[in-house]
Amino acid sequence: MSENKDLIDDEYKRKFLVIVDDTPECAKAVTFAALRVRRTGGTVVLLSIIEPDQFQHWLGVEEVMRTEAYETCQNLQARHAANIAAFGSIKTEKLVREGKKTDVIEALLAEDPDIAILVLAAADSSEGPGPLVTQIAARGHNAFRVPVTVVPGSISDADLAALC
Repeated sequence: MSENKDLIDDEYKRKFLVIVDDTPECAKAVTFAALRVRRTGGTVVLLSIIEPDQFQHWLGVEEVMRTEAYETCQNLQARHAANIAAFGSIKTEKLVREGKKTDVIEALLAEDPDIAILVLAAADSSEGPGPLVTQIAARGHNAFRVPVTVVPGSISDADLAALC
């Protein structure tokens, strides 16, 4: 039995999935995931999602808009990866997918069994925690096969470091 446990410990490194977008609170989710990985090992997966409705109204320039959207996502991910690198040698993966956000997340979780935690950040707003957090919360406690960690958007980096 301990042989199986050792095999699992040697091969398995959990992944923290972070949805990367241009919201101010996204940086908090990335910081939390990076600090947890620094402490416990694993990988930070940076996922950017391009929703297809961005292209429907521009038939003649759809491919140009798609290319620009991918470049924007890659630049945003590069910026967050650079911030992660400031915490030390932390493995990262960068993914860009198209589709409805909750559907893309669900598909990726089904595709990659090493993803163990979904990390989101709540907006620091009187209008609510943000659309993605609201959508996932509305799906209920069995929405995904992994725990969802929601980091408060107003938390300081020092407080995040103390938590991790």
